[in-house]
Amino acid sequence: MYVGTLSFDLLLGDVRSLKEKRSVVRPIVAELHRKFAVSVAEVGDQDVHRRVEIGLAVVSGDTGHLTDVLDRCERMVAARPEVELLSVRRRLHGDED
Repeated sequence: MYVGTLSFDLLLGDVRSLKEKRSVVRPIVAELHRKFAVSVAEVGDQDVHRRVEIGLAVVSGDTGHLTDVLDRCERMVAARPEVELLSVRRRLHGDED
């Protein structure tokens, strides 16, 4: 069994309130969950208007499949015009960890 995680640090565009922030973040989280069947949530910077940290995790029996899913998730987030991807942290965990 392998577990892969991604942590995205994002800068949001013209967002002036936490309500506006939620209107940008919620569709991204929902799309990741729906398209890729990953566990995903906003995990940091909840009180900051223009920054957000999104974390996701996926479990697989095959590292090739795991890497493919993480790559597609990263590309999807990077392609969103309403956010700027500042950094991505990727971790892979195996049975030996």
